[in-house]
Amino acid sequence: MSERLYMTLTKETFRKNSIEKIQNLHTYNKVYRDALLEQKLLRLLKKYKHRNILVYHPLPFEADIRKSITKMRRKLNVYVPFMEGESFKMVPFRLPLKKKKFGIFEAGDTIRNIKKIDIAIVPSIGVDGDLKRIGFGKGMYDRFFAKLKKKPYTIFVQPVLCYTRESICDSYDVEADVLITPTAEIFKGHIAIKKGN
Repeated sequence: MSERLYMTLTKETFRKNSIEKIQNLHTYNKVYRDALLEQKLLRLLKKYKHRNILVYHPLPFEADIRKSITKMRRKLNVYVPFMEGESFKMVPFRLPLKKKKFGIFEAGDTIRNIKKIDIAIVPSIGVDGDLKRIGFGKGMYDRFFAKLKKKPYTIFVQPVLCYTRESICDSYDVEADVLITPTAEIFKGHIAIKKGN
């Protein structure tokens, strides 16, 4: 009699598999993938009334949203993370950016105490069935969101779909309203995944 073994998917295993999937993406079509993602992102942003938006400056393996940021800066208050200890605060997106810890580019510091954002665009490594984020495990976004009085509309972006229907995240992990990849959009309670991802 054969015995079937079932392994429980853990957050750590899913993170490891997702990083491997992202790192193995072909580079020849990265520009095309990023363009598809940015098209979806800008279309989504048009639907929501907002003025203050948190973005990120992408690392080489993350979804590149820099063209969208350029467009946003013409009309909106655009902020980026500025690392402080185990979390970060928001600072206005101002050039030039400087390379800091973990290879992340940051704008200069500010004395302003910025607390309110309408929308947050957050890079993710993976997302679970509750649309909770799996990042690199440092918890910086979790600590930042925990400090906000009002949760912004939160958009996760990924260069490729790394998603499980299982609930594997912790209660404190940041949760999205929507996940966007070049070929998929997953809203809370509604999945629309196109082939090819």
